[in-house]
Amino acid sequence: MTPEPMSSHERILRMVEHREADRVPIVESPWGSTIERWQREGMPTPDFTAHFGLDRIVNVGVDNSPRYPAAVLEETEEYTITRSSYGVTMRNWRHAGGVPEFLDFTIVDRDSWAEAKARMTPSDDRIPWERLKRDYARWRAEGAWLSAGFWFGFDITHSWVVGTERVLLALVEDPDWIADIVNTMLELDLALWQRILDAGYTFDEIHWPDDLGYKGNQFMSPRMYRRIIMPAHQRAADWAHARGMKVRLHSCGDVNPLVPAFIEWGVDTLNPLEVKAGMDPVALKAAYGDRLAFHGGLNAVLYERPEEMWDEMHRVIPAMREGGGYIIASDHSVPDSVSLAEFGEFVRLAKELGSYA
Repeated sequence: MTPEPMSSHERILRMVEHREADRVPIVESPWGSTIERWQREGMPTPDFTAHFGLDRIVNVGVDNSPRYPAAVLEETEEYTITRSSYGVTMRNWRHAGGVPEFLDFTIVDRDSWAEAKARMTPSDDRIPWERLKRDYARWRAEGAWLSAGFWFGFDITHSWVVGTERVLLALVEDPDWIADIVNTMLELDLALWQRILDAGYTFDEIHWPDDLGYKGNQFMSPRMYRRIIMPAHQRAADWAHARGMKVRLHSCGDVNPLVPAFIEWGVDTLNPLEVKAGMDPVALKAAYGDRLAFHGGLNAVLYERPEEMWDEMHRVIPAMREGGGYIIASDHSVPDSVSLAEFGEFVRLAKELGSYA
Protein backbone atom coordinates (compact mmCIF):
# COMPACT_ATOMS: atom_id res chain seq x y z
CA MET A 1 0.00 0.00 0.00
CA THR A 2 1.43 3.38 -1.01
CA PRO A 3 1.69 5.75 1.98
CA GLU A 4 -0.10 9.08 1.88
CA PRO A 5 2.13 11.94 0.74
CA MET A 6 3.30 14.21 3.51
CA SER A 7 2.01 17.73 3.91
CA SER A 8 4.22 20.76 3.33
CA HIS A 9 4.35 21.25 7.09
CA GLU A 10 5.56 17.70 7.68
CA ARG A 11 8.19 17.88 4.93
CA ILE A 12 9.61 21.24 5.93
CA LEU A 13 9.70 20.40 9.63
CA ARG A 14 11.62 17.22 8.88
CA MET A 15 14.09 19.13 6.72
CA VAL A 16 14.72 21.77 9.38
CA GLU A 17 15.20 19.02 11.95
CA HIS A 18 17.64 17.22 9.60
CA ARG A 19 15.40 14.24 8.99
CA GLU A 20 14.40 12.72 5.67
CA ALA A 21 10.81 12.87 4.38
CA ASP A 22 8.91 11.38 1.44
CA ARG A 23 10.66 13.95 -0.74
CA VAL A 24 12.54 17.20 -0.45
CA PRO A 25 10.16 20.19 -0.32
CA ILE A 26 10.07 22.57 -3.31
CA VAL A 27 9.41 26.25 -2.59
CA GLU A 28 9.96 28.76 -5.40
CA SER A 29 9.15 32.46 -5.92
CA PRO A 30 8.47 33.58 -9.51
CA TRP A 31 8.24 37.23 -10.47
CA GLY A 32 4.79 38.69 -10.99
CA SER A 33 5.61 39.04 -14.69
CA THR A 34 6.51 35.33 -14.75
CA ILE A 35 3.09 34.40 -13.40
CA GLU A 36 1.50 36.67 -16.03
CA ARG A 37 3.43 34.79 -18.74
CA TRP A 38 2.42 31.39 -17.39
CA GLN A 39 -1.22 32.41 -17.40
CA ARG A 40 -0.90 33.53 -21.02
CA GLU A 41 0.59 30.10 -21.76
CA GLY A 42 -2.31 28.23 -20.18
CA MET A 43 -1.94 28.16 -16.40
CA PRO A 44 -5.57 28.49 -15.28
CA THR A 45 -4.87 30.20 -11.95
CA PRO A 46 -2.29 32.63 -10.55
CA ASP A 47 -1.81 30.13 -7.70
CA PHE A 48 1.31 28.54 -9.20
CA THR A 49 1.95 26.60 -5.98
CA ALA A 50 -1.27 24.64 -6.39
CA HIS A 51 -0.90 24.32 -10.16
CA PHE A 52 2.56 22.71 -9.96
CA GLY A 53 2.02 20.86 -6.67
CA LEU A 54 4.74 22.77 -4.85
CA ASP A 55 5.06 23.06 -1.10
CA ARG A 56 3.19 25.93 0.47
CA ILE A 57 4.72 28.43 2.85
CA VAL A 58 2.17 31.00 4.00
CA ASN A 59 3.82 34.31 4.87
CA VAL A 60 2.07 36.73 7.20
CA GLY A 61 3.43 40.18 7.91
CA VAL A 62 2.66 43.06 10.27
CA ASP A 63 3.07 46.81 9.83
CA ASN A 64 6.10 48.14 11.72
CA SER A 65 6.40 51.33 9.65
CA PRO A 66 6.22 54.95 10.83
CA ARG A 67 2.93 55.07 8.95
CA TYR A 68 3.72 57.98 6.72
CA PRO A 69 0.83 58.50 4.28
CA ALA A 70 1.28 56.05 1.39
CA ALA A 71 0.37 57.37 -2.04
CA VAL A 72 0.56 56.72 -5.77
CA LEU A 73 2.38 59.73 -7.22
CA GLU A 74 2.51 58.83 -10.91
CA GLU A 75 1.24 56.07 -13.18
CA THR A 76 2.21 55.36 -16.78
CA GLU A 77 2.00 52.34 -19.05
CA GLU A 78 5.59 51.47 -18.09
CA TYR A 79 5.81 52.20 -14.37
CA THR A 80 4.22 53.54 -11.19
CA ILE A 81 5.87 55.89 -8.70
CA THR A 82 4.68 55.47 -5.12
CA ARG A 83 5.52 56.70 -1.65
CA SER A 84 5.58 54.00 1.02
CA SER A 85 4.53 54.12 4.66
CA TYR A 86 8.27 54.29 5.45
CA GLY A 87 8.40 57.60 3.55
CA VAL A 88 10.33 56.18 0.59
CA THR A 89 9.55 57.26 -2.97
CA MET A 90 10.16 54.50 -5.50
CA ARG A 91 9.51 53.51 -9.08
CA ASN A 92 8.13 50.05 -9.85
CA TRP A 93 8.12 48.82 -13.44
CA ARG A 94 4.93 47.30 -14.78
CA HIS A 95 5.00 43.78 -16.26
CA ALA A 96 8.67 43.30 -15.35
CA GLY A 97 10.39 41.68 -12.41
CA GLY A 98 13.09 43.10 -10.20
CA VAL A 99 13.46 45.49 -7.29
CA PRO A 100 12.14 49.06 -7.29
CA GLU A 101 14.21 52.10 -8.18
CA PHE A 102 14.51 54.09 -4.95
CA LEU A 103 14.15 57.81 -5.65
CA ASP A 104 13.87 59.66 -2.34
CA PHE A 105 13.81 59.10 1.43
CA THR A 106 12.11 60.84 4.36
CA ILE A 107 14.43 59.44 7.04
CA VAL A 108 17.87 60.84 6.28
CA ASP A 109 19.46 61.72 9.65
CA ARG A 110 19.01 61.41 13.41
CA ASP A 111 16.42 64.18 13.59
CA SER A 112 14.15 62.74 10.91
CA TRP A 113 14.63 59.30 12.46
CA ALA A 114 13.53 60.63 15.88
CA GLU A 115 10.33 61.91 14.29
CA ALA A 116 9.72 58.57 12.58
CA LYS A 117 10.54 56.56 15.69
CA ALA A 118 7.94 58.45 17.71
CA ARG A 119 5.30 57.19 15.26
CA MET A 120 6.32 53.53 15.66
CA THR A 121 4.18 52.34 18.57
CA PRO A 122 2.37 49.00 18.74
CA SER A 123 -1.37 48.92 18.07
CA ASP A 124 -3.82 46.23 17.01
CA ASP A 125 -4.57 47.89 13.68
CA ARG A 126 -1.03 47.05 12.56
CA ILE A 127 -1.96 43.34 12.57
CA PRO A 128 -3.93 41.58 9.75
CA TRP A 129 -6.56 40.18 12.09
CA GLU A 130 -9.20 39.74 9.40
CA ARG A 131 -6.86 37.61 7.28
CA LEU A 132 -5.95 35.47 10.28
CA LYS A 133 -9.58 34.97 11.27
CA ARG A 134 -10.60 34.13 7.70
CA ASP A 135 -7.73 31.87 6.64
CA TYR A 136 -5.78 30.49 9.60
CA ALA A 137 -7.90 27.35 10.17
CA ARG A 138 -7.77 26.54 6.44
CA TRP A 139 -3.97 26.96 6.33
CA ARG A 140 -3.60 24.51 9.17
CA ALA A 141 -6.11 22.06 7.68
CA GLU A 142 -4.24 22.15 4.37
CA GLY A 143 -0.93 21.41 6.07
CA ALA A 144 0.84 24.63 5.09
CA TRP A 145 4.01 25.81 6.79
CA LEU A 146 3.23 29.12 8.52
CA SER A 147 5.90 31.80 8.52
CA ALA A 148 5.86 34.97 10.63
CA GLY A 149 7.38 37.72 8.52
CA PHE A 150 9.68 40.14 10.35
CA TRP A 151 10.99 43.34 8.75
CA PHE A 152 14.24 44.71 10.16
CA GLY A 153 18.00 44.60 9.72
CA PHE A 154 20.76 46.11 7.61
CA ASP A 155 19.14 45.35 4.26
CA ILE A 156 15.73 46.74 5.20
CA THR A 157 17.35 49.85 6.66
CA HIS A 158 19.45 50.70 3.62
CA SER A 159 17.01 49.65 0.89
CA TRP A 160 13.58 50.46 2.26
CA VAL A 161 14.08 53.09 4.95
CA VAL A 162 17.19 55.30 4.76
CA GLY A 163 19.16 54.74 1.54
CA THR A 164 22.21 52.64 0.74
CA GLU A 165 25.02 55.21 0.60
CA ARG A 166 23.73 56.94 3.73
CA VAL A 167 23.67 53.69 5.70
CA LEU A 168 27.07 52.47 4.52
CA LEU A 169 28.66 55.73 5.68
CA ALA A 170 26.77 55.64 8.96
CA LEU A 171 28.00 52.12 9.73
CA VAL A 172 31.43 53.73 10.16
CA GLU A 173 30.56 57.25 11.28
CA ASP A 174 27.46 56.68 13.44
CA PRO A 175 26.89 52.95 13.99
CA ASP A 176 24.70 53.52 17.05
CA TRP A 177 22.14 55.30 14.84
CA ILE A 178 21.89 52.30 12.51
CA ALA A 179 21.68 49.91 15.46
CA ASP A 180 18.84 51.99 16.89
CA ILE A 181 16.86 51.78 13.64
CA VAL A 182 17.41 48.03 13.39
CA ASN A 183 16.44 47.39 17.01
CA THR A 184 13.43 49.72 16.99
CA MET A 185 11.96 47.93 13.97
CA LEU A 186 12.62 44.56 15.60
CA GLU A 187 11.04 45.66 18.89
CA LEU A 188 7.84 46.65 17.10
CA ASP A 189 7.82 43.31 15.23
CA LEU A 190 8.21 41.42 18.51
CA ALA A 191 5.46 43.39 20.23
CA LEU A 192 3.00 42.84 17.39
CA TRP A 193 3.79 39.17 16.94
CA GLN A 194 3.45 38.55 20.66
CA ARG A 195 -0.10 39.89 20.41
CA ILE A 196 -0.79 37.41 17.61
CA LEU A 197 0.58 34.49 19.63
CA ASP A 198 -1.34 35.63 22.72
CA ALA A 199 -4.53 35.51 20.61
CA GLY A 200 -3.96 31.77 20.11
CA TYR A 201 -2.39 31.66 16.66
CA THR A 202 0.73 29.54 16.27
CA PHE A 203 3.42 29.83 13.61
CA ASP A 204 6.16 27.44 12.56
CA GLU A 205 8.97 29.90 11.98
CA ILE A 206 9.97 33.51 11.82
CA HIS A 207 11.78 34.74 8.74
CA TRP A 208 13.21 38.01 7.52
CA PRO A 209 15.32 39.28 4.60
CA ASP A 210 18.72 40.75 5.40
CA ASP A 211 20.96 40.79 2.33
CA LEU A 212 24.45 41.16 3.76
CA GLY A 213 26.53 40.38 0.69
CA TYR A 214 26.95 41.04 -2.99
CA LYS A 215 29.08 39.35 -5.65
CA GLY A 216 32.25 38.04 -4.05
CA ASN A 217 32.08 40.21 -0.93
CA GLN A 218 30.02 41.53 1.98
CA PHE A 219 28.67 44.96 2.86
CA MET A 220 30.56 44.89 6.15
CA SER A 221 33.27 42.91 7.90
CA PRO A 222 32.37 40.02 10.21
CA ARG A 223 33.56 42.18 13.11
CA MET A 224 31.24 45.03 12.15
CA TYR A 225 28.36 42.60 11.59
CA ARG A 226 28.86 41.10 15.05
CA ARG A 227 28.97 44.51 16.70
CA ILE A 228 26.09 46.32 14.96
CA ILE A 229 23.64 43.86 13.36
CA MET A 230 24.12 40.47 15.03
CA PRO A 231 22.69 41.47 18.45
CA ALA A 232 19.31 42.10 16.81
CA HIS A 233 19.52 38.81 14.88
CA GLN A 234 20.36 37.04 18.14
CA ARG A 235 17.42 38.64 19.91
CA ALA A 236 14.97 37.63 17.18
CA ALA A 237 16.23 34.04 17.17
CA ASP A 238 16.10 33.76 20.97
CA TRP A 239 12.52 35.07 20.98
CA ALA A 240 11.44 32.56 18.32
CA HIS A 241 13.18 29.54 19.81
CA ALA A 242 11.74 30.30 23.26
CA ARG A 243 8.29 29.99 21.64
CA GLY A 244 9.00 26.77 19.73
CA MET A 245 9.47 28.47 16.35
CA LYS A 246 12.25 27.95 13.81
CA VAL A 247 14.30 30.74 12.23
CA ARG A 248 14.87 31.21 8.49
CA LEU A 249 17.17 33.97 7.25
CA HIS A 250 17.17 35.25 3.67
CA SER A 251 20.57 36.81 2.94
CA CYS A 252 21.57 37.31 -0.68
CA GLY A 253 25.11 37.72 -1.93
CA ASP A 254 28.35 36.16 -0.76
CA VAL A 255 27.87 35.68 2.97
CA ASN A 256 30.37 32.84 3.38
CA PRO A 257 32.42 34.59 6.12
CA LEU A 258 29.26 35.31 8.11
CA VAL A 259 27.85 31.78 8.15
CA PRO A 260 29.65 30.78 11.39
CA ALA A 261 28.11 33.81 13.10
CA PHE A 262 24.66 32.88 11.73
CA ILE A 263 25.01 29.42 13.25
CA GLU A 264 26.24 30.92 16.52
CA TRP A 265 23.13 33.04 17.01
CA GLY A 266 20.80 30.24 16.00
CA VAL A 267 19.58 30.41 12.41
CA ASP A 268 17.88 27.13 11.44
CA THR A 269 17.57 27.62 7.66
CA LEU A 270 19.66 29.82 5.36
CA ASN A 271 18.33 31.10 2.04
CA PRO A 272 18.98 31.64 -0.90
CA LEU A 273 22.66 30.47 -1.29
CA GLU A 274 23.36 32.79 -4.23
CA VAL A 275 25.65 30.79 -6.51
CA LYS A 276 26.50 33.66 -8.88
CA ALA A 277 27.70 35.68 -5.88
CA GLY A 278 30.06 32.96 -4.65
CA MET A 279 27.96 30.58 -2.53
CA ASP A 280 28.46 26.85 -3.17
CA PRO A 281 25.53 24.85 -1.75
CA VAL A 282 27.30 21.49 -1.84
CA ALA A 283 30.33 22.89 -0.02
CA LEU A 284 28.08 24.57 2.54
CA LYS A 285 26.26 21.30 3.13
CA ALA A 286 29.57 19.51 3.66
CA ALA A 287 30.84 22.14 6.09
CA TYR A 288 27.70 23.02 8.05
CA GLY A 289 24.99 20.51 7.14
CA ASP A 290 24.86 19.02 10.61
CA ARG A 291 23.97 22.42 12.11
CA LEU A 292 22.20 24.31 9.34
CA ALA A 293 19.42 23.61 6.84
CA PHE A 294 19.46 25.20 3.39
CA HIS A 295 16.82 26.63 1.05
CA GLY A 296 17.88 27.44 -2.51
CA GLY A 297 21.27 27.05 -4.16
CA LEU A 298 20.24 26.33 -7.77
CA ASN A 299 21.72 29.01 -10.01
CA ALA A 300 18.76 31.02 -11.39
CA VAL A 301 20.90 32.18 -14.33
CA LEU A 302 20.67 28.63 -15.65
CA TYR A 303 16.91 28.92 -16.04
CA GLU A 304 17.74 30.56 -19.37
CA ARG A 305 19.80 27.49 -20.36
CA PRO A 306 17.50 24.62 -19.35
CA GLU A 307 19.83 21.74 -20.19
CA GLU A 308 22.47 23.26 -17.92
CA MET A 309 19.87 23.71 -15.19
CA TRP A 310 18.92 20.02 -15.42
CA ASP A 311 22.60 19.08 -15.12
CA GLU A 312 23.00 21.36 -12.12
CA MET A 313 19.98 19.83 -10.44
CA HIS A 314 21.49 16.35 -10.91
CA ARG A 315 24.68 17.60 -9.25
CA VAL A 316 23.17 19.57 -6.37
CA ILE A 317 19.94 17.92 -5.23
CA PRO A 318 21.24 14.40 -4.45
CA ALA A 319 24.08 15.85 -2.39
CA MET A 320 21.83 18.30 -0.53
CA ARG A 321 18.99 15.89 0.26
CA GLU A 322 21.16 13.45 2.26
CA GLY A 323 19.99 13.37 5.87
CA GLY A 324 17.40 16.08 5.27
CA GLY A 325 18.20 19.74 5.76
CA TYR A 326 17.28 21.02 2.30
CA ILE A 327 14.44 22.84 0.50
CA ILE A 328 14.68 22.93 -3.30
CA ALA A 329 14.67 26.37 -4.95
CA SER A 330 16.73 28.58 -7.18
CA ASP A 331 19.16 31.04 -5.61
CA HIS A 332 16.91 34.00 -6.31
CA SER A 333 13.54 33.80 -8.13
CA VAL A 334 12.05 32.53 -11.37
CA PRO A 335 12.44 35.17 -14.14
CA ASP A 336 9.89 35.75 -16.87
CA SER A 337 12.22 34.19 -19.44
CA VAL A 338 11.08 30.79 -18.12
CA SER A 339 8.12 29.25 -19.92
CA LEU A 340 5.32 27.32 -18.30
CA ALA A 341 6.60 24.10 -19.87
CA GLU A 342 10.18 24.70 -18.75
CA PHE A 343 9.15 25.31 -15.17
CA GLY A 344 6.95 22.23 -15.31
CA GLU A 345 10.04 20.20 -16.23
CA PHE A 346 11.97 21.84 -13.37
CA VAL A 347 9.29 20.70 -10.92
CA ARG A 348 9.09 17.20 -12.38
CA LEU A 349 12.84 16.72 -12.13
CA ALA A 350 13.00 18.28 -8.66
CA LYS A 351 10.41 15.81 -7.38
CA GLU A 352 12.24 12.91 -9.00
CA LEU A 353 15.69 13.86 -7.69
CA GLY A 354 14.34 14.89 -4.29
CA SER A 355 12.47 11.65 -3.63
CA TYR A 356 13.58 9.50 -0.71
CA ALA A 357 11.68 6.47 -2.06
